[in-house]
Amino acid sequence: MPPRFGPHGGRDLEKSKDFFGTIKRLIKDLKKFHLFLIVAILLAALSSVFSIIAPDRLSNLTDEITKGITPNITEEKITDIFSNPNISDKDKQEFSALLSEAKDSDDKSELLSKMDQLPKSVYDEIKPVINMDNVKNIAIFLAIIYLIGAVSNLFQGLLMATIANGYARDLRQDISKKINKLPLRYFDTHETGDILSRITNDVDTVAQNLNHSLASLVMNITMFIGCLIMMFKTNWIMGASAVGASLIGFSLMAVILSKSQKYFIRKQKQLGDLNGYIEEIYSGHTVVKAYNGIEEAEDRMDTLNKKLYSSNKNSQFLSGLMGPIMGFCGNFGYLVVCIVGALLVMNNSITYGVIVAFMIYVRIFSNQLSQMAQAATSLQSTAAAAERVFEFFDEETMPKEDAKHVLYKEDVKGNICFKNVKFGYRDDHTIIKNFSAEALAGQKIAIVGPTGAGKTTMVNLLMRFYDIKNGDITVDGISTRDLSRENIHDLFIMVLQDVWLFEGTVRDNLKFNNENVTDEEIWEACRVVGIDHFIKTLPGGLDAKIDDGDSISQGQKQLLTIARAMIANRPLLILDEATSNVDTRTEELVQKAMDKLTKGRTSFIIAHRLSTIRNADLILVMKDGNIIEQGNHDYLIKKNGFYAELYNSQFQN
Repeated sequence: MPPRFGPHGGRDLEKSKDFFGTIKRLIKDLKKFHLFLIVAILLAALSSVFSIIAPDRLSNLTDEITKGITPNITEEKITDIFSNPNISDKDKQEFSALLSEAKDSDDKSELLSKMDQLPKSVYDEIKPVINMDNVKNIAIFLAIIYLIGAVSNLFQGLLMATIANGYARDLRQDISKKINKLPLRYFDTHETGDILSRITNDVDTVAQNLNHSLASLVMNITMFIGCLIMMFKTNWIMGASAVGASLIGFSLMAVILSKSQKYFIRKQKQLGDLNGYIEEIYSGHTVVKAYNGIEEAEDRMDTLNKKLYSSNKNSQFLSGLMGPIMGFCGNFGYLVVCIVGALLVMNNSITYGVIVAFMIYVRIFSNQLSQMAQAATSLQSTAAAAERVFEFFDEETMPKEDAKHVLYKEDVKGNICFKNVKFGYRDDHTIIKNFSAEALAGQKIAIVGPTGAGKTTMVNLLMRFYDIKNGDITVDGISTRDLSRENIHDLFIMVLQDVWLFEGTVRDNLKFNNENVTDEEIWEACRVVGIDHFIKTLPGGLDAKIDDGDSISQGQKQLLTIARAMIANRPLLILDEATSNVDTRTEELVQKAMDKLTKGRTSFIIAHRLSTIRNADLILVMKDGNIIEQGNHDYLIKKNGFYAELYNSQFQN
């Protein structure tokens, strides 16, 4: 099961502040994949061990071949030749003469150059012979360990891909759960683009780098340590020389790593800022064009883009320095090994095979330093992205619900009461100051008032999108605090001024989250609303593909959402400026549909067009968070107060 959230959930709520803390938390968060991770690490270590063993055996192979191409002219062999009865005295005398010439010149190469002048009987004794059995055995052993290393690498890669993609999948699932538990206050204070960047770019960055970095880092460390051991075991002088040459790059790498982390963190943040701004400008591109704000938008875009460019350039430049530095150190290491090895061969301290082995060890050693640097760079990017994801997870969720009651929509009568409700989006600013009202079952309640009076806020409180600070709201005498949010939402139909359609068919949009609806019921709702003719003109009718873009008008979108509300068939209704996006003629059709929709339901209607709520049973007039007038339309007009002033102002020339 994926980790859960909350005070008793699987995720740690500690804030990730630094690189090591974030990486530690990331590894802890991978607990579901620990078995796969351990196996992948073991396979990576196994592959590294075989890669380290190979040069030692390759050294033996080199020495074996060197023996096979070098004449066997040793003191012991010379003695055996002179004591060999199968070699004639004449041949021995010729061999002795050649030896004397070589000794006089004090150069064994003199004898080697005259090998073809040796008698055949002597030549057969000292001629070079390759032991093919030994060569074959060493070659087979090398092939086996290379094959095992390759297979280990293959399965390690498959496991890490499974871990990375599985973890990314779980992160997205957890984000989906988390995002539904966040209060609306979070979305009021965070840019949509930044949120999207956290749950897309940052999650992808974590997954990709996790796939390439973690097992690679383990493999590199294993090979690094193993290579050190094998070098000093083979010859400590050459080992010290190779390490000393490579430590120059290692020290520079450490300095670069310490300087570059801040740029990776800054890059991820500025990427979120840029995405947020792009999303904001794209959503309002019509307004930007209408107000000739293109130049200003481009300037702001350039500013954000340049900041991201600067951080990205600095981070990539510093991380890019590691490759050339380690490449130079590797080549410098080759040079040191060749010089020191040549001196040791001249002193007969080592064989040629040791030099070959050390050249491979130096390549492995310097490559591991370089790859460790690259893995560390990737981990820095991973930490920066993971920290942003963890910050999202660490956001405070809505308080845990204590649902003492359950209301079933079939049993709800619809009596709703507001009792001395007080609320503010911020602690220092109260919007709803002392709201009290009662709606009887089946009544149509209209809430009117100037902009900022608190009308929509009351709807948000009724739906428990926000929790009230003081007072109470009851449904059939039961406090909404004692009902779960899901239970409350299941009792209400909502039609908002901000229409919403998702990409899919007309049918899917109309029967959203209400699968047990027939096409006949859908067509009936569309006919009542007056949208049936428009749907029939679409290619495919109910199967036509639509989205929330500009393919259909705002008025048509609003009619579709009203039809969706009718299909939902719930006992309580909220209409928040539901007719704000339709023309006057369409408004008449919608108003008739609303009369049918509100019949038998307790309805709350927020409207600026006061002509649409003249038949309301009760009109609540709000101003500055308080109810200043209430009554039906005729009563309030006769009273000639604030409502009458609002109503008459809409018909003045």
